[in-house]
Amino acid sequence: MTLPNQITLGRILLIPIFVLLAVYYGHSIAAGEPEEKLRVAAIVVFLVAALSDGVDGWLARHFHLQSPLGAILDPIADKGLMLTAIITLSVSNWDRSLPLWFPVLVITRDVIILTGCALLRFLNGSLEVHPSFLGKISTFFQMFAIAVVLLQWRYYSLIVNAAGIVTLLSGIGYMIDGVRLLKAGGHDRPTSRQVMSDE
Repeated sequence: MTLPNQITLGRILLIPIFVLLAVYYGHSIAAGEPEEKLRVAAIVVFLVAALSDGVDGWLARHFHLQSPLGAILDPIADKGLMLTAIITLSVSNWDRSLPLWFPVLVITRDVIILTGCALLRFLNGSLEVHPSFLGKISTFFQMFAIAVVLLQWRYYSLIVNAAGIVTLLSGIGYMIDGVRLLKAGGHDRPTSRQVMSDE
């Protein structure tokens, strides 16, 4: 259990704390008495969790503390924080929240990508995954969308819509790449079969 892995586990443990703070802030709004300290606390927790991602990665690379466990935990923590924040901020009763179509789009894209990766691995026997440029941009916009909702920015819908468009385009891009890899593996051509006639 290296220090970067301990930080990653800490990031995972911060996720339910963020959810509780965000949900209770929504409840306070519904009760007509918004408790801004809950929203501020949610922002702080999310910020600490997000920054810890860069810290544990830097420590792992700088001090050669990479480990198989870290390779598993880090993406789980990253995706868990992102998806949890998106879902929570879409179902909580905030004045400015994420529309329900946003988590549906993000989750659908991720499910399609995971399914495609599993299919390619099964058919081609191996798979190297490299994040696309659009994929990185969509991650940035998703984080930006979460940030503007946490800050209750007046024009947050512009960022949310942009994040949705880029997320959709990145999903289409990954699907195109998947089809290309299937063709490279020869899976777009029909297999020869002996036709048996019943007589």
